[in-house]
Amino acid sequence: MAQWTSAVGAAQLARLLKSQQDRPAGPGTRRPPAYRALADGIRLLVLEGRVPVAARLPAERELALSFSVSRTTVAAAYEALRAEGFLESRRGAGSWTAVPAGNPLPARGLEPLPPEALGSMIDLGCAALPAPEPWLTRAVQGALEELPPYAHTHGDYPAGLPALRSMIADRYTARGIPTMPEQIMVTTGAMGAIDAICHLFGGRGERIAVESPSYANILQLMREAGARLVPVAMAEGLAGWDMDRWRQVLREAAPRIAYVVADFHNPTGALADEDQRRRLVEAARSAGTVLVADETMTELRLDDDVEMPRPVCGFDPAGSTVITVGSASKAFWAGMRIGWVRAAPDVIRSLVAARAYADLGTPVLEQLAVNWLFSTGGWEQAVDLRRDQARENREALVAALRRELPDWEFAVPQGGLTLWVRAGGLSGSRIAEAGERVGVRVPSGPRFGVDGAFEGYVRLPFTVGGAVADEAASRLAAAAKIVRSGGTAGGEAPRTFVA
Repeated sequence: MAQWTSAVGAAQLARLLKSQQDRPAGPGTRRPPAYRALADGIRLLVLEGRVPVAARLPAERELALSFSVSRTTVAAAYEALRAEGFLESRRGAGSWTAVPAGNPLPARGLEPLPPEALGSMIDLGCAALPAPEPWLTRAVQGALEELPPYAHTHGDYPAGLPALRSMIADRYTARGIPTMPEQIMVTTGAMGAIDAICHLFGGRGERIAVESPSYANILQLMREAGARLVPVAMAEGLAGWDMDRWRQVLREAAPRIAYVVADFHNPTGALADEDQRRRLVEAARSAGTVLVADETMTELRLDDDVEMPRPVCGFDPAGSTVITVGSASKAFWAGMRIGWVRAAPDVIRSLVAARAYADLGTPVLEQLAVNWLFSTGGWEQAVDLRRDQARENREALVAALRRELPDWEFAVPQGGLTLWVRAGGLSGSRIAEAGERVGVRVPSGPRFGVDGAFEGYVRLPFTVGGAVADEAASRLAAAAKIVRSGGTAGGEAPRTFVA
């Protein structure tokens, strides 16, 4: 019986390996043998999670033809990977990726660093801050006081607690978007909301247009749902969406869904203006595309002079095109797994009906805690505290990066939690690998793209400040030095295979 659970084709592997290319080698730099470069390239893809563990690799002859190298080169690369524990093979079953015994499985998204590693590793992988106390404790205490009447019921509310649905609807109405409770479904975080939307509208094989770059965990969710991702490049810097590209993709690809983050985009931090929002809604409506607007970063405006545009759903008064997703996780605390969907009532009814086969409902106590925050004014005070934390961290991180890594390029966003950084011509994947060895965890750019895009980038969140930000930048500089020199801290240098 074969031990592999998925497969990667020769053409796909070639694209992924080509994306790892660094600057041309400088004078006097010795190029590695072709087999060693190929082996290191595949190993790096496995460590990054961009080629999953237990994925069947192409046969030696097929890979050799695809890369225009000898079969001996591929055979030697596979043998090197087997010796290092990154490949297993069996006659008749082929060869599939693996990780050496004792190594943790690579994360395919941006999973939080295990608590036991926090003492030695600075975690820049997860864009989330600690809870804004005392508001978390107060919210839970308030929820416990409201819990007894609900404890006498079955506790299953597939659409969410009526009180919270009404409160969320009122908050949209206060923003100038008239909303009824029947237009709201409470979910288990924004990820739960988008997962439900994808399953309702985007069956296996359906096209989904996504910003390029986009949020890594959402991209992975869509891939695993069987979607065909259609990337749409963002405009340069913080300019937001490139509307000419969006119109072209929506017209020619006719995707069933388009997923966007208009407010302090993750990872770039861009804020789409009102004209871009209006034109995107119009283009989606013309193409028959469902536009999913992720508002999880909306309340994280860090600069006081920023005038927030109308919500994307404000340009869809009939509610026929835009589905909005919100969450308490970014603005309040990632441990508060409460999200919501705003859509037309018939869409909400369909989502609720489909939910019976998934998670039945969202935990009652957490819903009561968020409702307490909304109803008492605690939410606004907690979000103000969150903004202060993120603003201070942003300033500390930006100053530290400019001091330690002056050749790294980035535009400072006016809100959100992330900095999108061009890493001075270096490979983001290699920086991520070297960073793990010098004590800083950072996600590389390709996690936020489709098929290996953004190899020259890393994403840095505003989650550390003060002396920790200084130390994080120092460790990133050490990782960059390792990559530039072609060495590693305690191991052989990863090399690039050029197809």
